[in-house]
Formats: sequence, C-alpha cells, structure tokens
Amino acid sequence: MPFSLAAINSLPKPIRDSLYRNLIPKELEETLSSKLYPSSLKLEVKGKFPVDENLALIEVKVPFEQRDPVFLCQVSLDETFKSVSLDFILINDVTQMRFNIDVDEKGQDTFLGLRSRNIKEEIKAMEAGLAPGMIRPGLKLLRRFVGCLESFASILGIDSITLEPLFYHTAILFERYGFTYLKGLKTMLEINREFEPGGKLFQALDGSSPFRRQGMHLTVRGRSWAIHDGILEDALGKIWEPPKMYKRVSKHHGINTFPNQVY
Repeated sequence: MPFSLAAINSLPKPIRDSLYRNLIPKELEETLSSKLYPSSLKLEVKGKFPVDENLALIEVKVPFEQRDPVFLCQVSLDETFKSVSLDFILINDVTQMRFNIDVDEKGQDTFLGLRSRNIKEEIKAMEAGLAPGMIRPGLKLLRRFVGCLESFASILGIDSITLEPLFYHTAILFERYGFTYLKGLKTMLEINREFEPGGKLFQALDGSSPFRRQGMHLTVRGRSWAIHDGILEDALGKIWEPPKMYKRVSKHHGINTFPNQVY
C-alpha cells in the first residue's frame, strides 16, 4: 500500500492535522453559520490518531452543544481490499431537536438502536422524518463528504473506498453517491422485490407496530424503519446484515436497488 494512516499519525501535528482536515467538508462551517450567529461561531476540532494503528477519528463540535458532535468520522485502512475504509460518519444539525434513540429508558447506551431500543423516542424520530440511528436531522452534506473522502484517498495514493452501512437507508444513500456492492447486492434486490405489492415484506406491513404501517414500502425511510423493527426476520427468516460496499475514486458505479425511490 503506497501510504498508511499510521505514517500520517506519526507526522508533526500541524502537517497531520492539515491532512485530516481534508475529510471535513468546507461547507460545514458555512452551513452552521447560516443557522446561527456567524460572528461568534467557532468549530472545535479534535481527534484520535494512534501512531501504531491504521485508523483515525476526527470530531467537530460547537461550544453551545458539547454532548453531540456536528461531525464525527472514523477512517481506517482495509488491507484486504487495499482501500480507505469509512468506519463511521455522523453529520448532525445540532440546532435541531434531539431524539434520545441512543439511550434506553434506564439511560443505557442502545448503540443507536442496534443493541437495544428506545421505542418511544424512535417513534418520535420517525414521525419527525428521521431514519433509524439518527438522533438529530442531518446537514445534507453526505454527498459533499464522499467527495472529501475521495480526495483524502487520492492523497494516500489509494483508488478505492469501502464501507459497511449499518442501516438500509444508509446503503441506499451510498448507492446514490456512486457506491456498489462487494457483498449484499442479492439481499438488497430481494428486499426491493419483496416490498413490491404482493411480496412477503409488503404483506408484513400489517400495522402490528408503528414501524410496519401500510405504505411504508414506498419510501427509503419507511422501509428502513420496518427493517430496523425486524420485519426481515419475521417475513423472510433473515436478519439485516450490513452489506459491504465500495467505490472507485472518481467513478459512479450506477447501482440502484430501489428504482423510483422517494427518500
């Protein structure tokens, strides 16, 4: 591999930080400033850069909201596929209402609803237009971030990016931004087929829970909530497993497993 994150992490701090700042969309500060008081907005950028590991964590916060980051990104190197791996990305609009889907009623961490769930907060989030795993609305900068990620990979002399989206809607979004599948395409096509009228997932939208209402097959978010609620296991005998996706730098792979989709 031409370069490594461990090598970047070992560089002098000014050089290291300038390289990792390529991952932060320049529009982040501009977008927040348009919502707040631009004269006093100051982003706080922190990170974890272990010199003996090929990973890095970059976090951006604003002074008035220290609980949640505006931006949180972890990248590593996938040596199997010789790619930059996007391990995690979060871009929050901290000026908007927070939904506590990340903690249960006892205050225990739900890992964004993946380990356990706070149903009351999830219902509120869903009714507010959010998708599973979202504690706040986003800033609509994910497409721009993908461009930043491609630029960062190019700096390292790497021509591909890999990731494993935790939720169905996230996989669909990364399809839009040019990613295709190393693993999971067959499942994504099956999900679309079974959500069509007459399919097993379509029939399982029986109103048995707030996340399985009729008509939820029509939108990306609706499908994602139903899948988060376990509809795959109940209707197909399967569980949601994050697919493995990849993208060649500067190439849009043209995959769309949900034709005519509405988010």
